[in-house]
Amino acid sequence: MTRLTKILLQGFTPDKIRNFSIIAHIDHGKSTLADRLLEITGTITDREKKEQFLDKLQVERERGITVKAQTASMFYEYKGTMYLLNLIDTPGHVDFNYEVSRSLYACQGAVLLVDAAQGVQAQTMANFYLAFDQDLAIIPMINKIDLPSAQPERVKKELEKLFDFQPDTVICGSAKAAIGMHELLEAIINQIPAPQGNTAGLLKALLFDSWFDEYKGVICLIAVKDGAIRKGDTITLAQAGKDYEVLELGLMYPEQTPLDALYAGQVGYLITGMKTVKEARVGDTLYHAKKPVTPFPGFKPSKPMVFAGIYPVENTEFDMLAEAIEKLTLNDASVHVEKKTSVALGLGFRCGFLGLLHMDVFKQRLEQEYDLSVIITAPSVLYKVRYTNGDLKDIENPSEFPEPQYVDEVLEPMINGTIITPKQYLGPLITLCEKMRGKQIDLSFIEEDRVIVKYKLPLNEVATDFYDQLKTLSSGYASFDYEEAGYEPSELIKMDILLNGKAVDALSIIVHKENSYYVGKEIVGKLRAAIPRQLFEVAVQAAIGAKIIARENISALRKNVTAKCYGGDISRKRKLLEKQKEGKKKMKQIGNIEVPQEAFLTILKKS
Repeated sequence: MTRLTKILLQGFTPDKIRNFSIIAHIDHGKSTLADRLLEITGTITDREKKEQFLDKLQVERERGITVKAQTASMFYEYKGTMYLLNLIDTPGHVDFNYEVSRSLYACQGAVLLVDAAQGVQAQTMANFYLAFDQDLAIIPMINKIDLPSAQPERVKKELEKLFDFQPDTVICGSAKAAIGMHELLEAIINQIPAPQGNTAGLLKALLFDSWFDEYKGVICLIAVKDGAIRKGDTITLAQAGKDYEVLELGLMYPEQTPLDALYAGQVGYLITGMKTVKEARVGDTLYHAKKPVTPFPGFKPSKPMVFAGIYPVENTEFDMLAEAIEKLTLNDASVHVEKKTSVALGLGFRCGFLGLLHMDVFKQRLEQEYDLSVIITAPSVLYKVRYTNGDLKDIENPSEFPEPQYVDEVLEPMINGTIITPKQYLGPLITLCEKMRGKQIDLSFIEEDRVIVKYKLPLNEVATDFYDQLKTLSSGYASFDYEEAGYEPSELIKMDILLNGKAVDALSIIVHKENSYYVGKEIVGKLRAAIPRQLFEVAVQAAIGAKIIARENISALRKNVTAKCYGGDISRKRKLLEKQKEGKKKMKQIGNIEVPQEAFLTILKKS
């Protein structure tokens, strides 16, 4: 870390700074490319070197995905001039789009990375348009050209057809084998514009990310637009309107390296002793106390798309779960949390996530980092119900669903999905989308054997196992990306599950009218297997309003009351059987059915 102290940051005026991001589809080699750039610029030594250096979380290393955007600064000499390069490594999965858009806000350019074997994928397109909409300079690069299956020429044609990149401007390289790295660094310096900033003006900086550290409190990542920020300064956050003292600041080189000041155009970290991430609103503007500036427009807060209940397996672990969720949300402010009580599962939390992978990663972090066993219920989405009196209400839980006579219409969230697939899998994927009530918007060929299909789909259908089915049907070759497409009216109804005529609130679900019969039949079948036999017959029914649409019977446990009758008159046996029958009838009227937790889980858990 001593290398940094020899370099004075004041000398790096905006024209010698480049802020850039790496964007790509999941698993196209972003983290490996970041590793190589850090090594070549001497930011990390061989002693510090490890795979996926910027992926700090255990879940990121295990799954080979980036969940949280990370920043690292590098120094690179080009034509006798030393440049300061700030790299922001972004996630590649659709669920973390919010992280990507925030990171791009702090950049002037982006490296669009495409796998030489897989070509352009759905998320490549989504990330390209995110960067394009923010007017960033985009450098196309084809990665993994050393693979036996690499087809760089084919990928160049795709990039030209989809994004208008001229083939001679595309850099070909391999992050793993360190091919084309200097060429890329030179392109970053030549093609990405320097940040616009006024070194002599009043301090104005953008807070574009934050996370929580147990020892230092909240750590903010900031991009300084104008002026300079020094240790000991008193700063104000525009949205929060609070004053803080700068306790520490510096560059991520690649770990936190304290310095005395940051200047216009530079990206670094800041510690002010904030206690919660909620104080550090992402998109906020920093300025010197009593020297206000026009704030940045800020970011729209992230909206949860998928809701699920998280419950401890043992009710005694509720306090531990509450503490773990609180700590995790300090590092991931996009999770929406509220306490809930379930008839079946006891005390727990209802959490809103950006998507299914986001939910899965959150659960994995709870289990790995806090050693908890949790039950996560099947994901649901947020519906809007327009009542006959004109009121519009949000509903995410079937138990809140009103009676049909009070409902004017039900609106469900829709998404625009983009699927890129080899053409031999097109038939099964279209069948899957149609089955999920999708409407085809567009179908076009990128080249002879690769197709882009666009569908409008209900989020509710995609929320369970659509992604898994898509990967299974396409042998893993299809890629999927989606964006919100507002709400649309739909024929949705509440289905109740009755046990001996009594509705069990915790088992009711919201379904589409068309699929109700199949869903009802499947659920009563599952319950029949899960509920233990009682001393009386149990009728398991699925009902919509007063109409029963599916039924299964759980036969009674029977004691052989005629066992002691050997020989003698048949009327003796008949009398005993009649007496038993009467007893069963009475028991059925007053008997309570014990529904075990496993029965709830067969429905609540993801199938």
